[in-house]
Amino acid sequence: MIFNRKRKASRLAATVSELEEAVAARDGDRTGRAFTAVINGVQAASDAECVLAGPRLAALLPEFPPTGPRPMLAMAAGFCAERGADPAACAGPILDGVHQDLLDALEFARRWTASGAAGDELPEPDEKIIDDALPARLGDDASEATRLALAWCSVEEWQPPALAVLCRSSGVRRRHAAAILPACRALEALERHDLKCLSYALAVLDDEPVIVLHRPTGTGFEVRIGGIGDNFQLHTLLAHVLVGGGHVAGTSPSAESVRLATDPQPATGRTGTVATGAFELLAPDGARIWNEGLPDDIPVVEGHRLLVLDEPVYRRSWNADRFFPHLPGTAELIRVLSADETRTWFARTSPGNGTDGAS
Repeated sequence: MIFNRKRKASRLAATVSELEEAVAARDGDRTGRAFTAVINGVQAASDAECVLAGPRLAALLPEFPPTGPRPMLAMAAGFCAERGADPAACAGPILDGVHQDLLDALEFARRWTASGAAGDELPEPDEKIIDDALPARLGDDASEATRLALAWCSVEEWQPPALAVLCRSSGVRRRHAAAILPACRALEALERHDLKCLSYALAVLDDEPVIVLHRPTGTGFEVRIGGIGDNFQLHTLLAHVLVGGGHVAGTSPSAESVRLATDPQPATGRTGTVATGAFELLAPDGARIWNEGLPDDIPVVEGHRLLVLDEPVYRRSWNADRFFPHLPGTAELIRVLSADETRTWFARTSPGNGTDGAS
């Protein structure tokens, strides 16, 4: 949860109206007071109040300058989404802000490195970097230099509100994630920000067909997946569908581990439930696909994601809690492939992924 709830009286609707009016009047002092009241009021509000306030707060985001309180206002809107506000109605302004801050942070990194003033080493995201020498490093426009530096320092603050809307709506993910993910991964690759949760949420696949080949038996399946946060969860659900469904031999995952992977209601706190690996997950070229990775890591071959399952090299087990507590995963067997289809798909894999068990 983005904020901790505080138990006291709340008149959130009136407070939000005051902020809207102050922003419309371009009254800085009044806006500042109303902004503080909104942040405090959201934490004390009822679920019903948050449902109404969330879209209104999100709609105000473009009216705030890209520096300063905008991420905090986004957190307030995201908190309302956590409490029941329509994530689709809140998502656009929140995710536009996320995207812009990612792009600005990347531009900061490009200019900082190109300047050579501080060598090629990028700074930690600390506002101490904002000093009188900053315009000389980033360009002559002091205001723009400050904006880019603040984006570099504040981009992680956008993760909680972004997750609040991304993890509650597949429609939000479909509309926004593909455009934002490249910038998120590019910034993450610079190794100065912890953006794992955001990049994982942006990479979630929804209603995605996957061709799954089981090498030991030479059988093939088409499985549709969605809402899966990492490959630990994918592994559990594939075992549930294929082993639990009687299609391949092995030990089915426990009912509790499957429930934790799929239940629309998130677990309350961390559980001690353990899941055990049934397969080795492999790419078509034989490279291992790590449980710590994502379904998005499964390569696309001839327009379909293609995953090969083999006998596990060694016994693996892991905590069965899902990566995103509020995002239930799904895996559905669409069909068993014919022998001819299976051979055709195996022919697109490396020799080590052949059809030793094919009939």
